Amino acid sequence: MSATETGSLVDAIKQAYMLLNQQRPDLARAQAREILDSVPGEVNAQLVLAICQRLRGDITGARSGLQEILARAADFASAWHELGVCEARRGDHPAAIAALERAVSLQPALAESWLALAEYYTAREQHERAAHARTQHLRYAIAGGDPVGAGGGLASAFALFEQGRIAQAEAACRGYVYQHPTDVNAIRLLAEIGAKVGALGDVENLLARCLALAPDFHFARLQYAGVLNRREKSEAALIEIEKLESIPRPIPAVQVLKAAVLAKLGRYSEAIAVYDSMLAEQPRQPVLLVSRGHAQKTVGEQAAAIESYRAAIACEPHNGEAWWSLANLKTYRFDVDELAQMRAQLAREDLDEEPRVQLLFALAKGEEDAGDYAASFVHYEQGNARKALAEGYSADETTRDTDRLIDTCTAELFAAQGMGGCEDPAPIFIVGLPRAGSTLLEQILASHSQVDGTKELPDILALVRRLSGQRKREDVSRYPAVLARLSAEERAALGAEYLARTQVQRGSAPYFIDKMPNNFAHVALIKLILPNAKIIDARRHPMACCFSGFKQLFAVGQSFTYGLDNIGRYYRDYLRLMDHWHAVLPGAVLTVQYEEVVADLEPQVRRILDFCGLPFEPACLEFHKTRRSVRTASSEQVRQPINRDGLAAWEPFSPYLGDLRSALGDALERFA
Repeated sequence: MSATETGSLVDAIKQAYMLLNQQRPDLARAQAREILDSVPGEVNAQLVLAICQRLRGDITGARSGLQEILARAADFASAWHELGVCEARRGDHPAAIAALERAVSLQPALAESWLALAEYYTAREQHERAAHARTQHLRYAIAGGDPVGAGGGLASAFALFEQGRIAQAEAACRGYVYQHPTDVNAIRLLAEIGAKVGALGDVENLLARCLALAPDFHFARLQYAGVLNRREKSEAALIEIEKLESIPRPIPAVQVLKAAVLAKLGRYSEAIAVYDSMLAEQPRQPVLLVSRGHAQKTVGEQAAAIESYRAAIACEPHNGEAWWSLANLKTYRFDVDELAQMRAQLAREDLDEEPRVQLLFALAKGEEDAGDYAASFVHYEQGNARKALAEGYSADETTRDTDRLIDTCTAELFAAQGMGGCEDPAPIFIVGLPRAGSTLLEQILASHSQVDGTKELPDILALVRRLSGQRKREDVSRYPAVLARLSAEERAALGAEYLARTQVQRGSAPYFIDKMPNNFAHVALIKLILPNAKIIDARRHPMACCFSGFKQLFAVGQSFTYGLDNIGRYYRDYLRLMDHWHAVLPGAVLTVQYEEVVADLEPQVRRILDFCGLPFEPACLEFHKTRRSVRTASSEQVRQPINRDGLAAWEPFSPYLGDLRSALGDALERFA
């Protein structure tokens, strides 16, 4: 072929691709066929034909053509990308991911492949891989659009971000955005920087700006919906999800996020229906199976939840979350074969850290139920040690925070503040340590006709974060000192905001429960903004409570539980702080001892109802018959009549708990 003919061929191929980009597939197809008449087997023309077939809905034909291309040109990255798109249209997401990963391994600058990978990783909740894919997409989008070039401007800010020099990257990027306020890639980079430091408010605003400039940037909208959901704006997130559902090209992560949002809103039946729909198309998806199991467990469909978890394990035997979810039902008992399967998975050298920790906790629970307490403790200890390393908890920091609360929130502060706040008496707060019996108290109260049960609401903690003024962990906090500077009007506004934020979780009853245990540290804030709210402190034997926390692998938070010394010290700080609240706010908090509720239910129920200003109702004694969603580890236990089985569960482990006894110190004497 002569140089002139070669030049004509290149121009013809460019023309075919340009017609595709202009969304004129019929003309692109005609151009590709002309090329193939002249140069049979020309792979670019064949790729154009395959893309046109896919656009017409002929996925089988397109896929067949792509496989023919790749049989002759295995290093054709664009064909691998298109094969990934076709596999996704068929619903085979693992095959789609494999093809897209092959594409970027051959040609890393394929920004579209990175973006598609980000979508599929997100759908499979592979968050680290999704973040990497987003970053790579951003890298190549910037490389193709930065007017300053690789030596400066946005590319320079991105290089700083990749190096982990976050503060410098933020400064450089903000400077660039000031000069180029409509550059979507620059705004996205700022959003990624914000996500890196946990500044979700900034991320929300930046993604909103991004979508105002580029409303068809669907992955940015998916990220925006995810951030809204994380910021407890789940109804707003659903609106964005509905927009994504209306586009012609399905994004798999959209339905995954939709189900999660519906579950967060307490609409579990709808969430389960979404999972069922996805699993009908992709039956061997462990992430979907486990998530459906969680929703089924929450609404009391235990048998269905077990089936979902087991199906996930059948698909993926090393799925630690599925194994731990079975253990976390508390009522499930592993058989000998299942214990052997878990040990076999733990013996794998290629097992990632998170499933390893989950399997350690699950195996420990199985061995505990089997009466092998020595082996059980070894695996609990190993799981805790690994988790503690990841969490980076500081008991000294908690002690300093407790000292600061005690020194700041004095009787004089409350006297000086006087009246104020939102006077609505609707909230009933149940506080304390996790695994102290708070779910039982919630179930008792939620069985009353005038009380709605909700969940562990994050809204008080969100107000604390805002009052702290911290954008980053290392920033100095204004909380709790800021409490002394709040005006009566500001306190009333904060109380009203809390009620507005939690409204979506409530039914029609005049009272509702907020069961976030960590709110025990914020009794001062609660009483300043909601003076008529009721606060109940759920308390349990220190050894029983702490060891139960040590055995629990929490989904998020509660990092103090991963270590016997840490949890023992935390319990002592908790006692110190509760003593302080009783001293400066006498009568504001009702302490309810779990063991007394178990030993003599009715008098304790009447005492709780009296404190809340509620008339006695017999249904509160038959709490296990109340049908409602329960989202904590005790969900199955509170669906049974009260029993004493768990009171002494720590005692068989007593020989191994010397560190806990030492850390608890006089807390044990106080209980005795």
